[in-house]
Parts: sequence; structure tokens; C-alpha cells
Amino acid sequence: MSYVIAQSCCNDTSCVFACPVNCIHPTPDEPDFATAEMLYVDPSACVGCGACVTACPVGAIMPVEQLAPRLSAFAELNAAFYREPRDRPPLAPVVPAPVAVTGRFDVAIVGSGPAAMYAADEVLLQPGARVTVYERLAQPYGLARYGVAPDHRETRAITALFDRIAADPRFRLRTGVEVGRDLTHEELVRRYDAVIYAVGAATDRRLGVPGESLTGCVPATDFVAWYNGHPDAAGVRHDLSGDRAVVVGNGNVAIDVARILTADPRSLAATSVAPAALAALRASRIEEVVLLARRGPEHSAFTVPALIDLIATPGLQVVVDGELAGTDGVGADPFAAAHKLRLLRDLAPASSPRDGRRRVVLRYGAAPRRILGEDRVTGVACGEQVIDCGLVLTAIGYRGVPVPGLPFDEATGTVPHERGRVAPGVYVAGWIERGPRGFLGTNRTCSRETVRRLLEDIGAGLIATHAEPGQRLRVGVLPRM
Repeated sequence: MSYVIAQSCCNDTSCVFACPVNCIHPTPDEPDFATAEMLYVDPSACVGCGACVTACPVGAIMPVEQLAPRLSAFAELNAAFYREPRDRPPLAPVVPAPVAVTGRFDVAIVGSGPAAMYAADEVLLQPGARVTVYERLAQPYGLARYGVAPDHRETRAITALFDRIAADPRFRLRTGVEVGRDLTHEELVRRYDAVIYAVGAATDRRLGVPGESLTGCVPATDFVAWYNGHPDAAGVRHDLSGDRAVVVGNGNVAIDVARILTADPRSLAATSVAPAALAALRASRIEEVVLLARRGPEHSAFTVPALIDLIATPGLQVVVDGELAGTDGVGADPFAAAHKLRLLRDLAPASSPRDGRRRVVLRYGAAPRRILGEDRVTGVACGEQVIDCGLVLTAIGYRGVPVPGLPFDEATGTVPHERGRVAPGVYVAGWIERGPRGFLGTNRTCSRETVRRLLEDIGAGLIATHAEPGQRLRVGVLPRM
């Protein structure tokens, strides 16, 4: 019995190192790992031991024989990845052992999302380390809690991994504390041997077109916060009384909001969707959601799993408006791009008759020039074409915001750094370090590099630690288990 990786792959890579026959790729040492949308199991090499299933934090790995019909496309997807031979050793290369620090030291981590929790996990590998995590909200885990769609239960299960990290007696979580308001950067630097900022990308990118400030034109990040019950969205209302909504963008967030808007509310009732949002979705009159993409389908920003998930949504008709002939896979992950095109070619064109179901239209080559309306949104102008709608959601990416006390690059929305180090004793990890790209599990690799740099700085004497007398920090190599 062989296994496949399916829709909720988070690129955590725990499965890679659990596999005894090195049949899960790309591995972190391979060139295409940084740009891969997901990982893949080689069906011809898999021995069916199930070690990867146990290691996966989001339940993304399952026996190919047990795939539900809506997930059957993943069997071909995993197999197709290996049609081109890959050079690989019998076993995946072992991650280099982290530097070992003898003696006590204290690290503060600002933020509690995936990058923060992975960083805490890496720091706590050191026996003398203690970690204090500062979180602005009352609940931890950031986008893992408030950014994942409520019907993606498997992906949300990654919080169980974070709970295990937080159970370490040397871990302390302080919620309801905002650095820059309740506590300054300077105070953190004085109190702790090192500070890691893992604050993510807290705002959205703007369209920059006339009419964007009209009522009914909403950043998709705000809409996601609303249906996930984010405290900042408490009391917010969205008008779902029109029959059409437009989503500007075609990444995974755009796909998520389109799916939630068109899903049968009964299918959401058993999820973690916010009660106020569920009530609004039950009363919603939206029958069609149009996703606008500036470029062609070969540049689609959503992942293959997100597209498969959308197509498989019960009671939903997914159609394509755009030229598909003659396009090839391009971009950072050509394999995934080519597979998306194959899936898109199997969809009906936008000109096909409505079949009575709710509908999502993937419209390509359509950049919004103006949001129409006087007091509130009535449509979107794309060149000479006008799309009537009562709701516009802009989903063109997240963006980092300046961190008090740290330098900031306005062009990239990140904190300038060198391998995660801003200055000796001050570090960044996650989206505030690399920008809003990658997946939940991608933060493991990035946080590991940041923590390694922190430990190297201790070893080089660049950090003035607060170690107690007789606890001078010494650096060696942590023995491999």
C-alpha cells in the first residue's frame, strides 16, 4: 500500500525525515524545495510503512487506495512528479545538528504564529534555554488560527503541534501584550539575551485604483478575519445581499473566500466558522463569484491543492473565462503550473449555461481599472467591460508593517536582515523576514536558520548574555540522536 500527499500539505518537511526510503521530495537541500507548492510521494519507491503519516502535522498523507473521489487527482499528481528522474541518495540528508549552548539563556519571541512557534521549538532544543512568547491577542498561533479557512480542518490541526511545543515547562506565553504599546523594543533587549520578531505581515496590499475606498470594497484579509472570528473583526458586517461578488486576485486566499461565499452553509455549520458569519452566509443571496486575474492562467497564483478543493466543492460550478490553448507551465514551480493548466482545461468555459448551482468564474487577463459606485460598490470596470456586483474583495497579497525599534524596507514590507539577524541579539523569522510567501510549514526552515544564527552569535561572543555567575555560555555541537 503506497501513500500520497493530498490537499493540506503545509511543507513542514517532518515527513521527509521520517521516511526510511527517501521517497518524499523535494527535500530542503534540493534546489526546487524553496519554490515547490507542496511535497510529493514517489509511488514506485514508497514501502507503505506509514511513518510519514505519523509525522505529518496536518493529516495530508493517506493511502492511495483510500482516497475519496474528490481527492483522486492527487494520485496522478504525486506520480507525475516522478516521471522525470531525480538524483537522490537512499536516505534524505540529515539536517545539520544545531549548535549547542551550555548554560542558561532567555529568548523573547514577539508573535505566536507558525514562524514564532517553530522558532521556539528550535530554541528549546538547547537544555538551558527559556522562551517567552508575546502575543497581542488573547489567543495564540496567528494565521494558523485566524487565517486558515474554517472548513480546512486538517490544516488547522497544526495547532496541536504548537500546543505540544507550548507544553514545555521552559516555555511561557504572555497574551494580550502588544510590543510597542505595552512593552518597548528597548525593554525587551534589556530583559532578554535575544529577541526574535515573528510578527508576520499584518496588513494587505492595496489596489491603488479609484473607488477602492467605497463601502463594499473590502480587503480579503478583513473578510477572512470576519469568518474566522478574529477579535479585530468583532461587530463587522458585510453586505451579501447582491447576487454577485468580485474577488481581485487568484491566490489561495482568493480561492478560499470564493469557496466560503459559495459553499452550502450547512457544510460550514460543523466547522469553526464564526457564528455571526455563518448567520450572514445563511442569508446570503450571492450566486456567483468572479475571480479577476491580471495575467493568464499559466501564471495562476493559487496552488494545485486549492484548485482541486474548489472544483470538488459540492453544489458548485467552476468555469474558466480566458484563453487556455498553447500555454505552458511557467513561474517558480513549472510542474505545478502545468498541472493547474491541465485541470483548468477540463473545466467548462464561462459561456456555458448556468446549471442552477452557485458558480465561481476564473477570469483571466482582467485587471480592475476602477471600482464603480457613489456611496457603495455597484461594479468593477476592467478596461471596456463592467462587472456588476455588490461586493469587491481585494486579495492581492499581505504586507508587513514597520516594527517599532527596527529598520524597515518599505519596498518589500520586511525588516532588513542577514540570515535572520537584524543586529546581534535581535532577529526576525517568517513573513516579516522573507515576505508573504510560502506555506505554514515553510516557516520551520526559515525559523531554523534564524535560531542557528542566534546561537552562532552567542558562540562568537556577539551577544552580552544575562547568564548567572558560573553559567557562562559555551558553544559546541548538539549530539545527534
